[in-house]
Amino acid sequence: MGRDPLIGLVGKPSSGKSTMLNSLTDAGAKTGAFPFTTIDPNKATGYLQVECACARFGKTHLCRPNYGSCKDGRRFVPVMLLDVAGLVPGAHEGRGLGNKFLDDLRHADALIHVVDVSGSTDAEGKATSGYDSLQDVEWLRGEILRWIEGNLKEKWGSIKRRHISTKSSSVDTLQNQFSGYGSTAAVVQRCLDRIRLTEPLDQWSDATIERVVSAFVDEKFPTILALNKIDHPDADRCIYRITKKYPDMDRIVLTSAISEVFIRKLVKQGYAHYSGTDELVTKSEDPDDRFHLKEITDERLQMRIDTLRDMLFYRWGSTGVIAALQAAARQLHLIPVFSVRNIHTFTNSSTDDGVFKDCMLIKRGTQVGSVVRRIMGDIPIAFVEGVGGVRVAKTDTVDVGKNDILCFKIGH
Repeated sequence: MGRDPLIGLVGKPSSGKSTMLNSLTDAGAKTGAFPFTTIDPNKATGYLQVECACARFGKTHLCRPNYGSCKDGRRFVPVMLLDVAGLVPGAHEGRGLGNKFLDDLRHADALIHVVDVSGSTDAEGKATSGYDSLQDVEWLRGEILRWIEGNLKEKWGSIKRRHISTKSSSVDTLQNQFSGYGSTAAVVQRCLDRIRLTEPLDQWSDATIERVVSAFVDEKFPTILALNKIDHPDADRCIYRITKKYPDMDRIVLTSAISEVFIRKLVKQGYAHYSGTDELVTKSEDPDDRFHLKEITDERLQMRIDTLRDMLFYRWGSTGVIAALQAAARQLHLIPVFSVRNIHTFTNSSTDDGVFKDCMLIKRGTQVGSVVRRIMGDIPIAFVEGVGGVRVAKTDTVDVGKNDILCFKIGH
């Protein structure tokens, strides 16, 4: 991934996708001149919560990010979110805003599929009752598969002839076709390895092409299922059916986006404390006045909070919104990497007492040399230092706690 990661939010109308997007893009963080300032109409800046390096060195009181924010060692790192529009069955044939949906989709590195598990909306988002939300999961994947399969099969004759005449490898030939979806040769190779395909490309049947496309979709568009509206009385039935069919719980998150938005409003108004990953705290749970909260005097508001606790927090633990974004980041193997100018003080200048001001999300296992190019561009770098001033080779890799704090020394 040679650019900033882009996570797409997909879902049928009325699934709660827009509400999810709104809740993920409101973290009370700084705004200003940072890499995501210029935003297209269908993009927004979300905030991924990670452990900040300041907590590792006991410097939480000095952490002042240039973008995003840091609260008690929890870093809110900006990440681009893509609001993928027009998702209805038949999108690959141009139904609804299908062409726009599929064109937007190709730019995403991972997807969060917001699924309405209340059963109260049909496949097109129209009001109904008893709808089986498992169908939404299956037809979305089917739309992507048919879109890519259709594009590939339409040109397969000429693709095969060119493959034979140029004596190209299967990886090179496929990459020429998949590059428009943001693929790389490494992604294509992993697809073929995934299905253990050794058959020559010029002998592939339609069934083999379909296997290849299926592997490509899994590799290029890892998808988190955000089962939304879990506080609806009829949600349990759909949750059970989906989790039974898709038992990989690393890719399933239970969410209530509308509850997250409601809680964020309470926090802004001073009635509650909530970080997105812990318990909701109001005045009655804060006897020591740690958070300086206002007392809730409106009975209806208190009843809504009590219901929220009963239906959501006591049962599921949280709204799940932050967890959905974190799950998508895990699928992309993203970790925070901190660049500093002074490797001993972790500051950016001798007159600045703020630490770890710059942070970027990098794929775990990326070589330091690639990190240098991502952050410094074409500026010549003499050498790279890690914690303690130890020199780091450009072929070394980054991981949490390993080469994730770097200082770049400019020069030839």
